[in-house]
Amino acid sequence: MKQTRRVALTALGCAAAIIPLAGGFAPATANAGDAVAHLEPVALNGVPGSGTAFVTVRGTRVDVSMRAGGLLADAPHAAHIHFGADARHECPAATDDTDGSGTLNTTEGGPAYGAVRVSLTKTGDTSPASALAIDRFDTAPGGELAYQRGSIKVDQDVAKAITEGYAVIVIHGVDHNHDGSYDGATPSDLNPALPTEATDPALCGRIVPQG
Repeated sequence: MKQTRRVALTALGCAAAIIPLAGGFAPATANAGDAVAHLEPVALNGVPGSGTAFVTVRGTRVDVSMRAGGLLADAPHAAHIHFGADARHECPAATDDTDGSGTLNTTEGGPAYGAVRVSLTKTGDTSPASALAIDRFDTAPGGELAYQRGSIKVDQDVAKAITEGYAVIVIHGVDHNHDGSYDGATPSDLNPALPTEATDPALCGRIVPQG
């Protein structure tokens, strides 16, 4: 399992560049407010977990506090704020399973939640360039993820999307075969050197403005 994880970390870091950026709404000069996302299992992927994320927006800076449980224990879980102007601004549905595999991969979820716009890393860069910098994401000790980071720089269109309810938080990493590691014969849609389990979406929630 350790060897599989080391391979995953290296290859995931190299795969970040293939995730596209998405355009957004017209820039806003002042965005502010509090929002919450209730994280639920992504359709078809069968993760027995849930969580909650709180997001505070002040201009083009955001604070994020997030807790989730029921994830694959002690394995890397990339987490992001997704947004795309042409997306549905929601979590994916079973009907997004376009290849008929019976599960949803990250690309299939794209029309629902859009591209990665903020990487919720623990340290360092938080741009889309770090979308798969798995060594800087939470590893969910005991299946529990606890994340808190303040003053994350975001683009103006992303800040506006969060305050208007168009952004989505997604946590990735699914143990489809329940063997305690990321493996299997199906390759990731983001990097064929990885198993799809390493990058498939696990939990998802639309960020809803409060007040």
